[in-house]
Amino acid sequence: MRRMAGRFACRLAVAVAGSLVTGAFAEAQTVSPVCDNSGFLAAQRTFENGGMRDDVPVHVCGRVIAVSHKARRTRSGWHGYFYMDTGNGVSIRIVSDLDEMNAPDWPWVSKGDQTEVVGRYYYDKPRRQGIDWTHHGTGRSWGMPGYVIVNGTKYQ
Repeated sequence: MRRMAGRFACRLAVAVAGSLVTGAFAEAQTVSPVCDNSGFLAAQRTFENGGMRDDVPVHVCGRVIAVSHKARRTRSGWHGYFYMDTGNGVSIRIVSDLDEMNAPDWPWVSKGDQTEVVGRYYYDKPRRQGIDWTHHGTGRSWGMPGYVIVNGTKYQ
């Protein structure tokens, strides 16, 4: 019971409202209705200190600092990548599933653009972390839709 309460408390650090039902199980997943970079940074610190293992829904804002101009094909389709500054000298990789998003040809983001991102923060290790599920779709492993807003234009 204490472990479940701890997980719930960690999710509250980056979450406020919403829910999801996926596959054969139901689990509440929520995200702040406004940018919560401090919640994201707290979750990142918790992961780095070994305190959390489950992916976390996040809502972050910042400026684009780098863009991979060529989309890459992975086992799950075509993806575009960019890095966003979330403050305090921290940048995070944003992964956009181009097959799922209603957006123009990649890249539709440029260095210096202001962005807002809702998605799933994953942490495998310090050099393998990022935010994915930034599109309207859901799946068995993630049931909360996401989006990317670039200079006021929403892509999902």
